[in-house]
Formats: sequence, structure tokens, C-alpha cells
Amino acid sequence: MKIISVDPFYLRVPDISTAADGTQDTLLIRIRTDSGLEGWGECDASPLVSIAVYCCPMSHGNIININTSLTGETLDGPDDVIRLSDKVLRNALDIQQIQHAYSGAEIALWDILGKHLEKPVYSILAEITRSSDIPHPKLPYASVLFGDTPEDTYSIATELKKQGYRAAKFGWGPMGKYDEDYDVALVKAAREGMGEDGQIMVDAGVVWGTAYELAYQRAAAFSEYSPVWLEEPLAPDAIREYNKLTSMNPGIPIAAGEGCSTYHTAEDLIVNGGIQYIQIDTGRIGGIMPSFQVRRLAEKHGIQYVNHTFKSHLSLSAALHVFATNPDFDLLEYPAAGSQLSQCLVLNPYQIDDDGFVRVKDLPGLGVTVDTDAIRPFLAPVRIEVGGESIFEQSRL
Repeated sequence: MKIISVDPFYLRVPDISTAADGTQDTLLIRIRTDSGLEGWGECDASPLVSIAVYCCPMSHGNIININTSLTGETLDGPDDVIRLSDKVLRNALDIQQIQHAYSGAEIALWDILGKHLEKPVYSILAEITRSSDIPHPKLPYASVLFGDTPEDTYSIATELKKQGYRAAKFGWGPMGKYDEDYDVALVKAAREGMGEDGQIMVDAGVVWGTAYELAYQRAAAFSEYSPVWLEEPLAPDAIREYNKLTSMNPGIPIAAGEGCSTYHTAEDLIVNGGIQYIQIDTGRIGGIMPSFQVRRLAEKHGIQYVNHTFKSHLSLSAALHVFATNPDFDLLEYPAAGSQLSQCLVLNPYQIDDDGFVRVKDLPGLGVTVDTDAIRPFLAPVRIEVGGESIFEQSRL
């Protein structure tokens, strides 16, 4: 197959707020081939900055845009995806956001390849590594923001419990913005709302920067409510501080990794940061293959791999294929409170089965279908000109 087009689409809700809600806008990438097959992927990154990475004029041999690198190329097997990834990243060596932007295209390439081979992506990954291709169910944890107050958080938690969620992660919002008592009250409210039998996770949203001793104090205070982990208490690049924190044996496990934009940044967190849960976003790290490589590293080091997905079920599908075949990695971050845009993005979203688990779709490619009719109202017109010449104009869906 030959790649004939690489099309970015900028989608957004009418009113963007400062809330830590990454579902307010998004960048989808559609790749088409001369065989008639097309694939879709999603970037968890600044859409307009990423669009520039797809169309920016060449500056020199280390700044060549993604569209130029992919259009006209051959895609027939897994080796081609790996080869094309190497080409794109080498051609864009000096483009700072290349991994974030390329993630959508890389995911779309796997989607096409799975359709071409009539296999789900997880099965292709298993064949590459000569490992088991048996998928295993995952326990979805609802991924939501803390309420503005403990009372609001309690209401959110009780509603999630009513909906049948057995686990939920609460993050960002007011966490860390006041004092210890307020932070503890938020966690207590989440626990009481979910009940003693429910699992809760706490996402601090990098609020304590490099203050690992403060993070340790909070972990000790939160431990009374038995959260599964304390997520991102420190800045993404605070590797030494993560090492100091984990070496102090806080009362709950430490999770991090959503900010990793390369395999090696994740490796640094695992090997030198000492974390117990590595959380990878396929829409940030460069796509499915680097995520899969981190999964394998987590297996080697005996820590837990968890997806980071706070976007849509297109992103969720890409993330799930990465670790569907590992029975020990049994938690799935599940978008539960996103914008209308995120909720209507695919025709066949992942459902929670009657037993409370989510299972990967045994369908070719990613197994989900983008609902172009539903998302068309969210399409934001974009036109980029340089020297009076148009270098990008958003295609029609």
C-alpha cells in the first residue's frame, strides 16, 4: 500500500476554560492509502502546535514535516511502521514537539495495518514479540477531577459508585492549593463516596514540584484512606526527587509517567525514579510502539504498567491494545467525565461488561470507528499561510 494523504483535524468545544480538562479540544490524524484503507489516531497535545509539525516548511535536513516524510511511502507490515517512525523522527530531529505530534499518525498507521492484515493491533504486537496473543480483561477506573470542595468530591464519588464503577481516580482541581487538612478532606470524601470496597487513586497533578518531603507527608496522611497510589506528586522531570521520595518508603505506592514524551524519559523514571506504577499516554510518547516498549520494560523491572487516557475512546483503544495481553496489568484508566466532543468521537465506544471489566475489541486495527458526522460540528477551520502562500488548510471530514 502507498500512503496518499496525511490529514490533521483540529476539533474543539465552543468555550475553552482553564480547567485541567484535556477533552476540550483535540487533534485527530487520518491517514489514507491507495488501497482504500484509512486509519485514525489522536494526539494528546496542543493541536495547533502539532498541526505545524505536520506542515511547517523545511528549514534544513533536521526540520522536515511529518506530511512530507510519510506521503508516498509504503505500508505493508509492522517493519514498515517501525521504519517510518525512524524516518519521521530523524527528519524532524530539531522539532521539539515531534513525539507528541507524531503519536496520532503512528497510531493511525497501526490502525491501517491491522485492517490490511485483518488482525487487531494487540495480535500484531504479540506476533512481533513472539508472546501470548490472549487478551485479558481490565478493571476500568473512572478518571475524573476532584470537585472544588470535599462535598463536591463526595457527590462525584457517590455518583460513580451508583454507575457501577468499582474504582475511580480523582485528580487536580484544588489538590495542593490550600493546606494539608484540605487535601486530606478531599481524599477522605473520595473514599467515603466510593465506599470501603471501592478502589481510589489520587492524582496530585505535579502540584508539589520538587518538594519530595512535602509529597512524603501527604502520602503518609493519605494512607489512612488506602488509595492504590499517589500519582504525579512531583514534576515530570524531577527524577532525583522521585528517587528520594520512593526511597523514603511512603505509605502508598507512587505513580508517574504521563508526561513522558520518549521511551527514554519513561526508562529514567522506572530505573532511576523508583516508581511503582508507570503511566504512559500513547498520544504523547510517540504512539503505540514506544508505549509497548515501556510495557516490556515495566515487565522486566516488576512494576505495574497503566495507560494514561483522559481523551476519548479512540485514544482508549490505542492504549488498551498496548497491554491487553498482560494479565498482571489489570487496571485501565477509563474516560468517564469528558466533554461532549470526547463522548461522541467514536461510533462504538468501549463498554463496561456486566462483570465490571473492559475487554479489548477483537476487530481489525484499533477496533473503533470515528463518527465523522457527530464530530463535524466541532471542526475548527484552520488555514496557515507563509509569504502569502497557503501551506495548510484543514480538510473536510
